[in-house]
Amino acid sequence: MTYVLEMKDMSKKYGEFLANDRISIHLKKGEVLAIVGENGAGKTTLMRMLYGLEQPTSGEIVLNGKTVKFSGPLDAIENGIGMVHQHFMLFSDFSVTENIVIGHEPNRNGFFNRKAAAEKVKELSEHYKINVNPLKKAGDCSIGEQQRIEILKVLYQGADIIILDEPTAVLTPLEVEELLKTIQFLAEQGKSIILITHKLPEVMKVADQITVLRNGKVTGNVLKQNTDVEQLATMMVGRELQRLTDRIQLDGDPLLVVENLTIGGKDAKPILDQLSLTVHRGEIVGIAGVSGNGQSELIQAIAGLRKINSGSVRLGDTIFSGKTVAYRRSAGLAHIPEDRYLWGAAKEASVEETGLMGYYRKRNFNQSSFIKLNAFRKLVRGWIDRFEIKTPSLDEKSGNLSGGNLQKLIVARELGFETDFLIAAEPTRGVDIGAMEYIHEAIIEKRNNGDGILLVSSELSEILMLSDRIAVMYEGKIVDILDRNEATEERLSVLMAGGNENEASTKTTTTA
Repeated sequence: MTYVLEMKDMSKKYGEFLANDRISIHLKKGEVLAIVGENGAGKTTLMRMLYGLEQPTSGEIVLNGKTVKFSGPLDAIENGIGMVHQHFMLFSDFSVTENIVIGHEPNRNGFFNRKAAAEKVKELSEHYKINVNPLKKAGDCSIGEQQRIEILKVLYQGADIIILDEPTAVLTPLEVEELLKTIQFLAEQGKSIILITHKLPEVMKVADQITVLRNGKVTGNVLKQNTDVEQLATMMVGRELQRLTDRIQLDGDPLLVVENLTIGGKDAKPILDQLSLTVHRGEIVGIAGVSGNGQSELIQAIAGLRKINSGSVRLGDTIFSGKTVAYRRSAGLAHIPEDRYLWGAAKEASVEETGLMGYYRKRNFNQSSFIKLNAFRKLVRGWIDRFEIKTPSLDEKSGNLSGGNLQKLIVARELGFETDFLIAAEPTRGVDIGAMEYIHEAIIEKRNNGDGILLVSSELSEILMLSDRIAVMYEGKIVDILDRNEATEERLSVLMAGGNENEASTKTTTTA
């Protein structure tokens, strides 16, 4: 059997920590290999060695039958390996074309030939059916468009093996479907794809073979037709996943009341347009909507991160209008933010300091202006054990944690506040299936305790699984609110796209 890539017995140690333990994988031309595993399983470390960002402690990389050693990413690129990172590396003020050709610019008489560059990008875009506007600024592009730029960049550089690191973590459902089609088409064109992910349904749609990692070791290598989601999940976490806790029927009083909330307007269309919403005690209200329809602004307005033009926000008997973030938190608001790096943590802060954020105001953690560090460290260590957060120590910088492990730390912190109300925005973004199970359980438990939860997620399956009621947002308004027993993915998709209730009902009937 001829492979375009073999990684044989790859090991990587950081001090005494063994991140990769004799891992072997192989890849054929035109094949999609999915590498799945929980956060900290060693997926990204393995790919960083393949891309030249890390040097292996031991092991061998064989490319088209020849052993190779990469001293850096340039070596990997020159050998036909490209990598699209989870966090994109684009210059926002540069055009799409400039971002794609940077470092390999066509020139004429020693000067950058923009016309030739744009033509090359257009040809590449059309050949691989990856739609972009060559003249548009990267900073004006959606997340999905930015990802397409990154894929075109590695194709422009001549990549035959393309590594995609958690590519669907920040995409909308429609963007995910487009990406999966792109992956399949690239494979049909002879490109070999390595897909790093923990989203098993997506794996089952596009992968040819699947390698499962756990704690730095291979626990399974299977062909797609010989496995299913349940078996893969068991190999990933080392146990069978549990069914969600049953819901207790609760008829609580209104807790969060948003009335006629408006943001923007005057010379432009409002971002939020007289939006009203109520979340009761003992209720999870999910917000469904295509990204950019006001969900982020609604969250920020409730949390105190964005000024409003008019309207009001009330939590219990407390009016939030004009109040600070700290005031709202002390009044009973916890917030898992949708952007963990912008709102949830400071990259230079330690794991301990990130966990401490907000707790210094709580009486049981401070005394006479001094924080009770011993009590707090005990609490953080408990979170690390319970959520299986992979970190060398409490002193490790938050920015050094994987995205999934940082997310678990933030979720643990916010759930630990023991408030009456929680905003859970993308609570499981970037986390593995085991942690996702635990977070879902914790949210249901909080709801069963009589607390209110506002859930915002780009994963419709998560919205449908957890919500008691689902509010659909479109162009800054709530266009419909459905009970969980009448909501379907098809019905929500129609409403999210601006369709009306009749179209949604017809779609559901036709699908059924």
